[in-house]
Amino acid sequence: MINVVLQKVESQLRENFPDALIESSYFRGELTIIVKKNTLIEILSHLKTSPDLRFGMLTDLTATDWPGRSERHEIVYLLYSLDSHTYVRIKIRAKEREKVPTLTGLWDIANWLEREVYDMFGIEFQGHPDMTRILTPEGFDGYPLRKDFPLTYEVPQFSHNIEEPPEVIK
Repeated sequence: MINVVLQKVESQLRENFPDALIESSYFRGELTIIVKKNTLIEILSHLKTSPDLRFGMLTDLTATDWPGRSERHEIVYLLYSLDSHTYVRIKIRAKEREKVPTLTGLWDIANWLEREVYDMFGIEFQGHPDMTRILTPEGFDGYPLRKDFPLTYEVPQFSHNIEEPPEVIK
């Protein structure tokens, strides 16, 4: 069964931003909408401030990596409405090394979430106040959640092998 609030979200976005929506789909009662990158701020601001929608929480921001596509990355924004207890997922697509707009002007939490996406995927956010790594050490080479990141295994050090340097298995 499709949620009435999600139907309202989709119809309002189609009405107010007719050229911005690329694709929308429902799966297991959840709505996902892919929008054009240049309309992201305007659409998310509408979802946040519209009196009958009020998706005021950015609960998650992540990305997926699709190396074979011309637009390699999908950046995923999960919004939540405290009024209707409903989630909506908004996505944009970006090419390799293409900057995407920051949401730090709409949600303070975007600061940390965008830094995590930068650290794990290498996606930079235009206008972000502190685009530095947050999880990996300074000078770390690569982006661990990309599908082309080399997989390795490091033998853990315990008290019985503390004197031996860690062995990296490739």
